[in-house]
Amino acid sequence: MKKSKSKIWIMEIIALVLGLLWLSPFYLMVVNAFKTKLEIFDNTLKLPKSATFQNFIDAFEQLTFMQTFLNSVIVSFVSVALIIIFSSMAAYALSRNKGKLSNAIFFLFVAAMLIPFQSVMIPLVKIFGDLQSLNITGLIFMYLGFGASLSIFLYHGSLQGISKSLDEAAMIDGASKWQIFWHVIFPLLKPISVTVGILNVMWIWNDYLLPNLVLGQGQETIPLKLFYFFGQYTKQWHLALAGLTISIIPVIIGYFFAQKQIIKGVSDGAVK
Repeated sequence: MKKSKSKIWIMEIIALVLGLLWLSPFYLMVVNAFKTKLEIFDNTLKLPKSATFQNFIDAFEQLTFMQTFLNSVIVSFVSVALIIIFSSMAAYALSRNKGKLSNAIFFLFVAAMLIPFQSVMIPLVKIFGDLQSLNITGLIFMYLGFGASLSIFLYHGSLQGISKSLDEAAMIDGASKWQIFWHVIFPLLKPISVTVGILNVMWIWNDYLLPNLVLGQGQETIPLKLFYFFGQYTKQWHLALAGLTISIIPVIIGYFFAQKQIIKGVSDGAVK
């Protein structure tokens, strides 16, 4: 008993230390967001002598935050919605139609997961020419292409655990393939859909490189707009950290509203 209790205490201490390490970047971001530029360079770890909200006001104005935030929301959530819809449909077709062709297509998607974006970046620019003409619509289309491989792989694995007898029973009742998928199969994919949504929202919301190639002035997402605080000769850390603090607030609020659904999706997936 004593040994088991000591092990529990050791694990709790390790978890506490890891938790503090994980929270340390957030501490540095929030604390320094209230400091002047001089105070940040004087001592990064100290609390501000007199907290100022001017950094947040200036960052909000220079980021044109409402428009930038709207751009990020449109790009992230439209892209994720399209990825979930088309990837689940593609995975369903590939899992239910067994054959050499479907297996080859599936392994082609799996192989595409191994290709880093940087290796296709230059050919992409060469093929499409001036990518800024594609705007937000083109960016969403590209995210659908780049996000489909992993999503199809995850959906395909989940569909292996769903018996084909459900399809056959629905077909006997007169349902079409379209109705079978949307009314029978897709609701059963809710846990993996939550997982796919979380993974892709995190990736797309924080992505910098692809929006930098595609988006023109006035269409920037939050990560792209925050980069403008870092010039060639000066870095406005006080405004950048204030902008980062503002930008994560909507994400935290969204998580608190959706946490029940996220936890339920993860736990349902674990049970399966």
